[in-house]
Amino acid sequence: MLTFAHPWLFLLIAAPLLARWLLPAHREPGLAVRVPFLDRLAALTGQTPGSGATIKHRDLTQWLLLAFWWLCLVSALARPQWLEPPIVRELPSRDLLLAVDLSGSMATEDFTDPSGAVIDRLAAVKQVLTSFLAARDGDRVGLVFFGSAPFAQAPFTDDLEVVQELLQEAQVGMLGPRTMMGDAMGLGINMFERSEVEQRVMIVLTDGNDTGSSVPPVRAAEIAADEDVMIHTVAIGDPSAAGEQALDEVTLRAIAASTGGGYFRAEDRTEMEAIYDELDRLNPRQVETLSFQPQRDLFFWPLGLALGSGLLFFGLLVLRRPRVNLRRETTG
Repeated sequence: MLTFAHPWLFLLIAAPLLARWLLPAHREPGLAVRVPFLDRLAALTGQTPGSGATIKHRDLTQWLLLAFWWLCLVSALARPQWLEPPIVRELPSRDLLLAVDLSGSMATEDFTDPSGAVIDRLAAVKQVLTSFLAARDGDRVGLVFFGSAPFAQAPFTDDLEVVQELLQEAQVGMLGPRTMMGDAMGLGINMFERSEVEQRVMIVLTDGNDTGSSVPPVRAAEIAADEDVMIHTVAIGDPSAAGEQALDEVTLRAIAASTGGGYFRAEDRTEMEAIYDELDRLNPRQVETLSFQPQRDLFFWPLGLALGSGLLFFGLLVLRRPRVNLRRETTG
């Protein structure tokens, strides 16, 4: 779209007319030849001498060219611009950290895929999280895996395809058989220290209980609350399991309650999908957009037209003069 940065400058178009109307005509005194026999000369030629100035009148072409050049100059001063289509960018308004348990119990096959085939817990988590991440447009997502030790697999990024690829590469037991959930939460809190957004959410997904973290999960949750990090806990698998594979629902509830988050338990794929729908409801995405409309200056076009037409006009005058002089010499 064509626009002008200073359209009010088009008022200058009337400036030459106002100057011609308000200002006196230019007068330039010059020397004259005194003729003592002017009366006899006038009688012989039949002309009556008079007083006044000699005014050269321009023809229509010159007036049109002057008006065109002035219009081009004023148009250039008004700074014509071509507005490109606006570029809209969504700024991340929420940092979301996924802490996924990779302990040995995640290999238990008690879930089913959409076709009904039996799959292990980690495979079910991958499938549901893939759909969950696909709807996170506008969020920055980080990824932490934990087993016998926590590991930051992906820092906060808005490249969700990379996060999905890293998630698909995860394998059960790759970080050891144990469940260091408290240490994983502590690592996640450290990752949030560089976050500058208001919404900071951590989702801890596990099928067991903490087995000896240096920072107890409840204490890590208290630190998270002080850092304004909300933690949702998702428990999957069999709640009646015993030993290290037993679900510590009491701790998971306490973690969620102390940070203002929610506790969820998923025993099958349908419940897990419902959990992430509920998480979207609890933490609706707030989008902050940044819009920029590129502008291209076009002032050089009217200036170029004025310069080009002026060079053409005066060039034709220069070429025309020798022909006129040649005709005069031939006539003489």
